[in-house]
Amino acid sequence: MQRGVSVLAMMLALGLAGCGRPAATPSADTAPPQVRVARVGGEAQEARISGVGTVALRREAQLGFTSAGRIDRLPVNEGDRVHRGQLLAALDTTTVAADLARAQAERIRAAAEYQRADALLKQGWITRPRFDTAKANLDAAEANVRATSFQRGNAVVVSPGNGVVLARLAEPGQVVAAGTPVVVIGEEASGYVLRVPLADRDAVRVTRGAPARVTLAALGGETVTGQVVEVGGRAERATGTFIVEIALPADARLRSGEIGSASIATGGAALPVLKVPAAAVFSPRAGEGFVFVADGKRVRLRRVSVAEADDGGITVTGGIKPGEMVAVSRVDRLKDGMAIAPIGARE
Repeated sequence: MQRGVSVLAMMLALGLAGCGRPAATPSADTAPPQVRVARVGGEAQEARISGVGTVALRREAQLGFTSAGRIDRLPVNEGDRVHRGQLLAALDTTTVAADLARAQAERIRAAAEYQRADALLKQGWITRPRFDTAKANLDAAEANVRATSFQRGNAVVVSPGNGVVLARLAEPGQVVAAGTPVVVIGEEASGYVLRVPLADRDAVRVTRGAPARVTLAALGGETVTGQVVEVGGRAERATGTFIVEIALPADARLRSGEIGSASIATGGAALPVLKVPAAAVFSPRAGEGFVFVADGKRVRLRRVSVAEADDGGITVTGGIKPGEMVAVSRVDRLKDGMAIAPIGARE
């Protein structure tokens, strides 16, 4: 009986062993994934500052009347080209003409009174103070005529030079105060400039005469060469930026208000500029992004600072060094510390 129990136990053990699965063998699915990597390249480039600005005529004038009144004529519109001395606006001179006529009549009366007083003084019929009063009245009347004549002469606004009307700020029939601008004129002789606002840390590195490359969308993306002609002496109160003016070459297609981007040479020492393939950077936001740096056969997640992108890749300003390898494929499947099989490293 005991022998039968032993045989049964052995058979059960053999049966259980036969039902077990065979030992797992290595599979291709568990092997490290193949990931293409690229080497971070760098080249020395001239130190430059970039910015975006607007095109404007260098000299722009706001023109208005020296006296209050109602606008009678305003024969120009925005965009019109004007020449020196051309009428731009005129006030209704009805009131001014009446004032001038009144002042002239008063001068005639004061002049007659002065002549009578002079004759009577010579004959001894009046005192010297009375004569002086008549002389003062005549002087005041003549001054009033000059002032009224000046107002009438300045009841018109004429162009100070050849240029273009940039803004029309009033309409005929509108009553304006003395000194209120009614038109804005840009002088073509002053030439066009690109006005670029720069932060203080950048503005202090810019000097007059520095060369600049300007790209204008309105010219089909054409890049022209300009030169810095002015650096703002103080920051704009609203933005805290300094305005840098870049003189542009003469071109009939230029218009005030066009948008352009500028790259200004600062004259500093050449700086290394690092670039990585666009495929290596993911989750870019607010000047930052992420890459996977290949450290041997593992990848490490790295935060980097990024700048502009072009056909050569994305410029990296921090977070990575020249010569390091970055993953350029399967980046959406990689994880920090993950083992990989790097392939295709290229310069």
